[in-house]
Amino acid sequence: MTDILMPALSPTMEEGVLAKWHVKVGDTVSAGDVIAEIETDKATMEVEAVDEGEVLEILVPEGSEGVKVNTPIARLSGDAVAPAPKKADAPAEAPKAEAPKTEVPKVEAPKAEAAPAAPKSDDGGRIFASPLARRLAAQAGLDLKTVKGTGPHGRIVKRDVEAAGKGGAQPAAAATAATSAEPRKALSLAQMGIADGTYDLIPLDGMKKAVARRMVDSVQNVPHFPLFIDVEIDQLMAVRAKVNKMLEPQGIKVSVNDFVIKAAALALKMVPEANASYTPEGIAMHHNADVSMAVAIDGGLITPIIRKAETKGLAQIATESKDLAKRARERKLKPEEFQGGTFSVSNLGMFGIKQFTSIINEPQGCIMSVGAGEQRPVVKDGQLAVATVMTVTLTCDHRVVDGATGARLLQAFKPLIEDPVAMLA
Repeated sequence: MTDILMPALSPTMEEGVLAKWHVKVGDTVSAGDVIAEIETDKATMEVEAVDEGEVLEILVPEGSEGVKVNTPIARLSGDAVAPAPKKADAPAEAPKAEAPKTEVPKVEAPKAEAAPAAPKSDDGGRIFASPLARRLAAQAGLDLKTVKGTGPHGRIVKRDVEAAGKGGAQPAAAATAATSAEPRKALSLAQMGIADGTYDLIPLDGMKKAVARRMVDSVQNVPHFPLFIDVEIDQLMAVRAKVNKMLEPQGIKVSVNDFVIKAAALALKMVPEANASYTPEGIAMHHNADVSMAVAIDGGLITPIIRKAETKGLAQIATESKDLAKRARERKLKPEEFQGGTFSVSNLGMFGIKQFTSIINEPQGCIMSVGAGEQRPVVKDGQLAVATVMTVTLTCDHRVVDGATGARLLQAFKPLIEDPVAMLA
């Protein structure tokens, strides 16, 4: 009796979703039989048994999420081992695959939808191929011994069979391109020519790991694009000075970023299609503009949220943003204070950065990057003049916000910033 383990379907996979079982307790499985479907963050893959046995127990029900790699998922009689492709290159399996089995006749007369039996290589070892690849090869009369696999661990997949059917196995260049898309382990600094002892290594804490993972996921999974616009802020600076003079007795000071947050929130209410998130079930249209503001802290970045920013005055936004930023740097924020925003604002203007593009904070549909205000030559009524100009970049998730919607959002944002009196009402 042996446990079947949750397989690693890629070098970086740590957990997955057990989407579907193709067997039940009491079923007898043979090598090459599809026993389950596993969902990773990138794909759904079929998992095969590598030997025969009777299913004694299903340990993890289908639909279970977050199943860790190497977790027992089922129990099999006999000498079965973990499902393919985890053991794709294990030489110890070859003798077992050669031994005659009473189930062989079943393979010769499979069901219409069943995959052909796993073939053997010239040296007697098993050739690893996906069930779909085996079916396609059998239909085309193609010998899998002549096909080069480009899937995980050299597994033959659909594209390999299709390429071979068009006149030969996939060329080396194409195979290299295909496998290059597979996740790979990062090389050590020594492997990249940086000698040990020439640097100090600062271990990653939980925040660094989480930020790194989320940013990589966002860049890889979100089809994003930037939109740029210049806004004049001379009137904003003048209004800000008057507002701060009025609020001085209360100890409140409104920043340029507070104006940006308010303007962004109002613009989102004018263009509600931009205040949205992509989900596999559909587009989530948010009722309120919950604006996340990027705050740099020791060891990372955090985004506390101004909830329902469209309903709040500048003084209230200024008070909340100051308090949130302070507690963020002290790492005293509650989870609900930095999780669940619908839109983000990142401002590097105070560092003199003129223009930049931010990475989208999933599952939000947009993030706004604000540069420094500086005096630039502008043309007004056909005459050259000087104005304080600030460049704003809107990065959009194209699954949610297309170019026209993003442009309309910036069109609504620009007049609010250039004539901020409307925000004081």
